Amino acid sequence: MIKRIGLFLCINFVVLMTIGFLVRLFGVDRWMMQEGIDYVQLLSFSAVLGFTGSFISLLMSKTMAKMFVGARVIERPKTEQEQWLVETVEELSKKARVKMPEIAVYSGSANAFATGAFKDDALVAVSTGLLQSMTRPQIRAVLAHEMSHVKNGDMVTMTLVQGVLNTFVFFFARVLTFLLHSSNNDEHRQRRAGGVGYYFTVRIFEMLFGILGSIVACAFSRHREYKADAGAAELLGDAKDMIDALKALGTTDMRPLPAEMKAFGIVDMPSFAELFSTHPSLRNRIKALSKQTFQHEKQGTGGVFSAVSSGRKMPWD
Repeated sequence: MIKRIGLFLCINFVVLMTIGFLVRLFGVDRWMMQEGIDYVQLLSFSAVLGFTGSFISLLMSKTMAKMFVGARVIERPKTEQEQWLVETVEELSKKARVKMPEIAVYSGSANAFATGAFKDDALVAVSTGLLQSMTRPQIRAVLAHEMSHVKNGDMVTMTLVQGVLNTFVFFFARVLTFLLHSSNNDEHRQRRAGGVGYYFTVRIFEMLFGILGSIVACAFSRHREYKADAGAAELLGDAKDMIDALKALGTTDMRPLPAEMKAFGIVDMPSFAELFSTHPSLRNRIKALSKQTFQHEKQGTGGVFSAVSSGRKMPWD
């Protein structure tokens, strides 16, 4: 927890320093001062606005996830399958050295997700479609993938990344709006009064910068999926079951999770453009795991993460 707070503070500092450097490099600070705009105050406002929304979403993530999909938390196992789920997640959480998360089941097509604000207060949920369409070794692999997300603290990391992107979006959208509206005296006065034109211009720039930010966020999300697949193989001791699980997912009738949760799922619907996909294609994920397994067998080293410990390049890097 202390490390995560430290990371949050460091990233805030780096974001502010980076934006401040760009503002000074291009002379925007001098122009804004001439216009009577306190860019430091605007930068601070953007950072607070950018990170606040992200962290509120993170803190409410478990509650919102349960509500969005209608997940039922298994408090006392009622069936043999629920008992197996609890025992399997407990086993994997011990291997991952994290506290046992809440386990939930929800009605839907084959999918699973993990969420929560903290490693030791997470939620892992699986769908009825996944339980019905997969073998237990495959389900265990999916659970290992989700536990890898929890172990890596991916929920918090994604929140930090989104907060950074939000800060850039809010700040530069307003800077460009100031620049556009200061070109005319009447519009300059309207901007000072917070006119309708200023409001809509800000929203247009936020939308445009938001699209660019989404591309960055999706790229990071795809990278963490490769890491979670490899982490699952490490928890399982072998990549075979994870590869089999990914192949099985490719044969199921996949339906997307709610938009607010699609980055959390084990799989997401392919996007019309890979730039906007939160997950790599199943084919690429299988290829990355297969390549890593081949390297491991060829070199005779111990563990799927042997390339990391030895400094070798990973398949997805």
